[in-house]
Amino acid sequence: MDRSISIRGARTHNLADISLEIPRGELTVVTGVSGSGKSSLVFDTLYAEGQRRYVQSLSTYARLFLERMDRPDVDSISQIPPALALRQKNTIKNARSTVGTVTEISDYLRLLYATIGRTICPRCKIEVRRDTVDGAAAQILAAPGLYVVLAPFAIGSRTMADAANYLIENGYHRLWNDGVITETTAIADAAAAPATADSLTVVIDRVAVNGPDDHERVREALEKAFYLSGGRARTVRVERENGSMHAIATLEFDRRFNCSGCGTAFPEPTSALFSSNSPIGACPECEGFGRTVELDLDKVIPKPNLSLRQGLIAPWQTPAYREMNEWMLKLARRRRIRTSAPYREMTDEERTWLLDGDEGPRDAWDPDRWPGVRGFFKWLEGRRYKTHVRILLAKYRRFVTCPVCAGTKLKPEALCVVIGSKSIADVGALAVRDLASWLDAIAELPEARVRAATILRELRSRVSYLSEVGLAYLALERQARTLSGGEAQRIHLASALGSLLVGTLYALDEPTVGLHASDSRRLLAVLRHLRDFGNTVVVVEHDPAMIDGADHVVELGPGGGSQGGRLVYSGEPGRGRIESMGAASGRVLLLRALSRERRFTRRDPAIRVFGATEHNLKKVDAAFPLGRMTCVTGVSGSGKSTLVEDVLYNTFSRRQGNTYVDAGACNRIEGFEQIGEMVHMGQELPARSMRSNPATYLKIYDDIRKLFAATSEAKRLGVQARHFSFNVTGGRCERCSGTGTVTIEMHFMADLEVKCDACDGRRFQSHILAIRYHGKNVDEVLDLTIDEARVFFAPSRPILARLDALIAVGLGYLRLGQTTSTLSGGEAQRLKLARFLLADLEPTPLNEKGARLPRMFLLDEPTTGLSSSDVRRLLRVLSKLVAEGNSLVVIEHNLEFIAHADYVIDLGPGGGDQGGRIVAAGSPVQVAANEKSITGIELRRMFGLPRHGRAMRSALRAATSA
Repeated sequence: MDRSISIRGARTHNLADISLEIPRGELTVVTGVSGSGKSSLVFDTLYAEGQRRYVQSLSTYARLFLERMDRPDVDSISQIPPALALRQKNTIKNARSTVGTVTEISDYLRLLYATIGRTICPRCKIEVRRDTVDGAAAQILAAPGLYVVLAPFAIGSRTMADAANYLIENGYHRLWNDGVITETTAIADAAAAPATADSLTVVIDRVAVNGPDDHERVREALEKAFYLSGGRARTVRVERENGSMHAIATLEFDRRFNCSGCGTAFPEPTSALFSSNSPIGACPECEGFGRTVELDLDKVIPKPNLSLRQGLIAPWQTPAYREMNEWMLKLARRRRIRTSAPYREMTDEERTWLLDGDEGPRDAWDPDRWPGVRGFFKWLEGRRYKTHVRILLAKYRRFVTCPVCAGTKLKPEALCVVIGSKSIADVGALAVRDLASWLDAIAELPEARVRAATILRELRSRVSYLSEVGLAYLALERQARTLSGGEAQRIHLASALGSLLVGTLYALDEPTVGLHASDSRRLLAVLRHLRDFGNTVVVVEHDPAMIDGADHVVELGPGGGSQGGRLVYSGEPGRGRIESMGAASGRVLLLRALSRERRFTRRDPAIRVFGATEHNLKKVDAAFPLGRMTCVTGVSGSGKSTLVEDVLYNTFSRRQGNTYVDAGACNRIEGFEQIGEMVHMGQELPARSMRSNPATYLKIYDDIRKLFAATSEAKRLGVQARHFSFNVTGGRCERCSGTGTVTIEMHFMADLEVKCDACDGRRFQSHILAIRYHGKNVDEVLDLTIDEARVFFAPSRPILARLDALIAVGLGYLRLGQTTSTLSGGEAQRLKLARFLLADLEPTPLNEKGARLPRMFLLDEPTTGLSSSDVRRLLRVLSKLVAEGNSLVVIEHNLEFIAHADYVIDLGPGGGDQGGRIVAAGSPVQVAANEKSITGIELRRMFGLPRHGRAMRSALRAATSA
């Protein structure tokens, strides 16, 4: 294969010494079941080697500041270009980082405002500009007449007499005083000077302007006026009448960047003035964050139905501050404050005393004067240097919009600069789709075409790429740390497109995660665009549309873990040859959906949300049926997570007593009394750690250590369960601290990780390894696969229950002690799901009749990282949960998963401000029949139904009767 990346003998992680060719300048998709070795090939082998070679080409000094990567376990890789990796993980934690800063759109916007922005005085509503001599002269010459050119001369620290003498010495003998010209010598005597004057208006010249021939004299007079007054000048057009002059018009000029109406000084627009990260432009109150913190009384007083005596103030119920509670009760009795009345029944006077304390000045140490709850927290502020105090303060604070800048993050001077009618804060609040329209309008301005053509071209390019990757609903000021992993990856993809790199290897990890099926095809076009620049694009992906649209496909497998790592197929895409993508046909899925269809009526039990308005939700009324699996669908940004997590889950958590979450805004929610517990599984993956493994993550290792500690040998040696832990001292190998490996620092090269020579990689000391349970020591037990461990621990029911959860999600091939840092994204997702399923083993609260209340499980895109076969296994597990009486609410984009649901809530129709409405609700077939639903369109395409009108309804009737 000509011009291809040649990989020979790749053995990273579970790769089984594979060799293959990846064509350069093409779009290659690497697919396979979860754990088959896709990430090991693309990121840990291909990208790692490309990045390592690029870093090695730099100077030794430059390499100190770059990530040093290990050489992958491979015989050889040839023809590999410099590599960039766009992973499906949001590593941004900085609160100052936004969508605009990551994509560099904010940088170009600041340049645009500094270049063509107009400063408008908020008081006079006129444009602030710097006048020039030629510009001022042109205004005068445009209106011929008799002019008096004046200069306001600041007296400063001089006396009036000294100022007048200074003017006389420099040849200025006339002053302008209320329209009358007087001699300067008249006020040289200090006694005759006005007592309150701080400036003198000096007459520079009187000019009769008749035409262009007077240009030089007018220009000379203006030069002198600007010089004498430090940048200001005034011209008065006068007429003579009966021997006296009458002013008929006045023109004010200012060489400085001041308002010509009120004289207010403004900073000249510069890029730093519009940056919230610069002290020049950042709001001094919130330091450019847009938010400030204040005491949250809802957290301090979480249960207003309690009285002072019952422990109303939450922070004072801890041993550290219980004396504050006793002090409060003592002083309350003296002030005749009721201590047995609930807070909600207290009078305004009693609440004021409780919160603000005694009136008047008080000594912090005066035991007879109550400081109030707010006074207590002010006292804590002075002790922020203590870690536990900072933790306590953070626990009872909340973020509020900055009262000074109203959340814009900038000084008022920056907000006075506008383009069109919008300040840079107004533009930052726009969604990307609206920003594109604004840029089109700005491009028509004459000054933009002349002075900002390059800036506008870069802005429009980056904005268009954001729209192409399906992120047009995002606002520029959206914090980057709030983005999902898929959104963050597509943000970086848009940045890569904007940088126009060529000859580069791009490695992407499931870029379709979080994307609606309708947007996946647009993303495919973006990747082809990146390829057409002359780059090589390698994508780890499960999406059938992405695989079908690739130039080259590599499939690994046939299974996961030790059963994978082999090359199953390499060549042109062909769905029939790619076994891991063997999804059920649309006809089969339609018949299954019809057979499972069960109508939902108002009489059926459900949790009902009324009037949800959080974020972009627009008074949404939604019902979540109980005892069924509900899918919440819609394009990215349509409000799915807001409805399920912020409104539904957070409201339930608040009612259960968790005051540290903010419940989403809604009128009311009915039906919580029908469930005993709500279990939420978000998108956060398990921590990738050398010390974490499936046994510790699912608490299996706790029971294993107890079994080893109960052996006769352990009792004889006095070894306890804690000695079998590799996280604490006592039994672990102290040379490697229980990790089994040691790191050798190689200074200018990547650090080298080798097996510990003290324990030979077995992590424990010899006397611990000598203790055996049923013939195996603890290291040998940790080396068992999940399937082998189930046979080994057959007598132990608690261990079996947890192992069965791992086997149910298809992780039977993992080893008990395999570190989570070596797991793929799909394996990590299923490991978290196994822990999620274990919640069903714990008892739930009882209802009034003594019966156990069922659970409601909330899942956010559980199919992330899973192939079609893995998705079908997941559906079997979740169906079992529903069959046991539980309820499921799943945020999902996978069409096969949606088709399996009992009930679908489709939000939209668009993202951001164009979303937040329920477009369709019902069974998958009902949603497919809804012509307004984008999800319905994709379901019809998958089911093989016509897209519109009578033909679609006829096809549905035919399928129903079949």
